[in-house]
Formats: sequence, C-alpha cells, structure tokens
Amino acid sequence: MPNLVLSLETSSAICSVALHQLEDGTLVGQSELRLEKSHSSHLSVLVSQLLENSQYTLQDVAAVAVSDGPGSYTGLRIGAAAAKGLCFALDIPLVAVNTLQALAQQVAAVTARPETVLFCPMLDARRMEVYAAIYTHSGQEVLAPTPLVLDSDTLAEQLAHHQLLCFGNGAAKFQPLVANNSNASFLVGIEPSAVAVGVLAVEAYQRHEFRDVAYYEPFYLKEVYTTTPKSRT
Repeated sequence: MPNLVLSLETSSAICSVALHQLEDGTLVGQSELRLEKSHSSHLSVLVSQLLENSQYTLQDVAAVAVSDGPGSYTGLRIGAAAAKGLCFALDIPLVAVNTLQALAQQVAAVTARPETVLFCPMLDARRMEVYAAIYTHSGQEVLAPTPLVLDSDTLAEQLAHHQLLCFGNGAAKFQPLVANNSNASFLVGIEPSAVAVGVLAVEAYQRHEFRDVAYYEPFYLKEVYTTTPKSRT
C-alpha cells in the first residue's frame, strides 16, 4: 500500500525533493541541487534518484506535495507541472504548501524557545520589495502572505510589540532599515526546502486537504506582467 509523500520545492534557485512516511511524518530521504535554472532539466532526475536510493518506486507514493509559492514564477510553474503530471499518472492526490509557511516551520523547528518570537519569512521580489508573512511558532498566521515595499516603517506595528525573527533571501534588504530596533533579529542562509514542505504536507494529507489536479495553479501573489518587445526601426 502506498505510504509516502513526495515533496517538490522549486520556488527558488534551489531545486529540492523529499520523501516522508505518511504514518508518522518520518523523513525518508532528501536531495537538492543548488544550480541556477536547473529545475526543468534536473527535477525528474532528482525524484528518480531519491526513490532509487531510498529503495522505493513511484508506486509507493501516496501523494505529491508541491511548494505553492510565492516565489520564482518559472520555478513554481515547473514544480506545479511536474506535480500535476505525477498525480495524473499515478492517480493520487495533490497537496500544495505555502512556501512562506514552510520556511517559517523550518526555522521554528530549530529555534530555542520559539514561543517567544514571531517568525517572518521574506522572499526577494526584486528592487526593495519582498514577499513576506508572519507566523507564530505553532504555524498560526499573524500576517497573511503579502508583497511588501520595504522602508523604515515596514512592519512597524508588529515590531513595536513583538520580537520578530526575519529570514529568507529577502531579509537582508530589510535588516539595515531596522538596524536600531532591538525587536528585529535576522537569520542568514535560510532557503526553501522540500523537507519543510513535506512536514506540512503530511499534516495536510491527514486532514484530506487536497487540490484539484486539473485546475491547480501556483500562488504567485502578484500578477506576472509581460511586455511585447518594441519593433526595431
């Protein structure tokens, strides 16, 4: 009987996959590739290698989980397409996990006294903008995922009353703006991981929180604008 959740994380430059046991959420294995623009050519290879190295096959997979966004538009599209294809082929459910929530869970799980701080994942959205959210240590949403234009007043209300731990590849842009605020602290080197996606996906699977495979689209948070190149004269 299938007893694994296969998780895909493609929202950033890092392409990662993970396997978790459904019964108790035990991590079976993980694999990642830190290579720019590698998702389309390497994602399926990572999945195949992880299954083989763990001595499982696709027939042992009960559900596929995907990082839902926000994040890289192209990366999210690749992850969604791969997850939907696997779900269609195997006739299994699809689970989508918010990228920011997974990042927060990832950090909260290794933070001492996590109940004393709020967790603020930030993903770079170019210029002085980030995708951000705020969660408690138990995953309760304090600030829903939103695009923020960073300045010295950003998150002022939250910082006035709470210790805020910021992390993710967008946090470095915020740090100098609140350097004098003792309620703001920062972690470096925190990147989206399929392991964190899998932890939340197992919980979602137990609650039967599945997405419609046919109509699922990633959570981009902002509209993607395209322009037509100007004709040369």
